[in-house]
Amino acid sequence: MKFRSVEEMLDFLPENELAVVEKLRDMIYANIPEVREKLSYNVPYFSIHSRICFIWPSAIPWGKVERHGIKLGFCKGHLLHDELNYLEKENRKEVYCKTYYKPEDIDEDLLKTFLFEAVEIDRMTAVGKPR
Repeated sequence: MKFRSVEEMLDFLPENELAVVEKLRDMIYANIPEVREKLSYNVPYFSIHSRICFIWPSAIPWGKVERHGIKLGFCKGHLLHDELNYLEKENRKEVYCKTYYKPEDIDEDLLKTFLFEAVEIDRMTAVGKPR
């Protein structure tokens, strides 16, 4: 399958996944107003200078790996301060995620903290790079 747009991908999702994806997208847009959304690997990625985060519903294949829930991934998650060990590292070096199963699972205050820090990391790593 290959989606032509984020809207087409959203239309494909089962209702339970769509509810989580919509809440995550709303939070991203509310807290990062300048963010751009682009479909990559069939899922929405969000960026300013570079990729900040993505949302990967389990209904969208991730290679041959079977997934459950909806992953919010931070592309430079290894640079985030995560003293609570909230993010899932899964033997990855850079991308750290959090899996959600229903909208109520989302800790909005903690997620806002990660989003703000991820934006700051994006800005700091973009210094000196042409836009």
